[in-house]
Amino acid sequence: MSRIMEIRIYDRKPDLAAAAATDAAARIRAAVDARGRARIIAATGAAQFEFLAALTARTDVPWAQVEMFHLDEYVGLPADHPASFRKFLKDRLITPTGLGHSHLLDGEQDPERVCAEVGAAITTAPIDVAFVGIGENGHLAFNDPPADFQTEQPFLVVALDEACRQQQVGEGWFATLADVPTHALSMSVRQILKASAIMAIVPDTRKAPAVRACLAGPVDPMAPASILQTHAHTCIYLDRASAAQLPPGVGRVSN
Repeated sequence: MSRIMEIRIYDRKPDLAAAAATDAAARIRAAVDARGRARIIAATGAAQFEFLAALTARTDVPWAQVEMFHLDEYVGLPADHPASFRKFLKDRLITPTGLGHSHLLDGEQDPERVCAEVGAAITTAPIDVAFVGIGENGHLAFNDPPADFQTEQPFLVVALDEACRQQQVGEGWFATLADVPTHALSMSVRQILKASAIMAIVPDTRKAPAVRACLAGPVDPMAPASILQTHAHTCIYLDRASAAQLPPGVGRVSN
């Protein structure tokens, strides 16, 4: 399958973050100018730290007119746990910006009901831009391999594989593998693909094998983020470290 996404490679992680923040701000402003509001999807995790810091530091984003959904949350994890993605977004995006409206996945409530309620909300209007990452196992949101590329359900309850759970330990969110929840709420692959634009922020050496598999290999449920190859308005933001295993000629260097 022909790759139609754009891949940009930056010398350093701060350069990647600044460029992605500039592009994200422009997309949000354009949506607000066109329709009076922007609807976005926000990613979490350690790979998003610098990008969100650069984005929230900007003064040209009309955050009061932004409606936000997020990709995933652990089942059963309290909102005040350091690894909670609700806490992550409140601390790093919602509170710093005064963002207008957020739909947070509450992993402490009935998972199927939460999926249905937030799923109904996200389908009321198009999403302007989705900010995503790529996991060390190639996951997109918490869609671990083999990912479901077919379901139209906006949010799913998913089982987390060991590689995904070990990544959470490696990033310092949990002390041991046994502490990591085994299930999560996740936006589905097809719901992510419905965003008008997708921006994938993927720095760091530890992501290089997944970047190679998902961006230079075939579209395959065993490499879930490979589905981004099929989306015409996807831009992948890499640094030299995460791009290190890409074949020559895949992606372009940006300064």
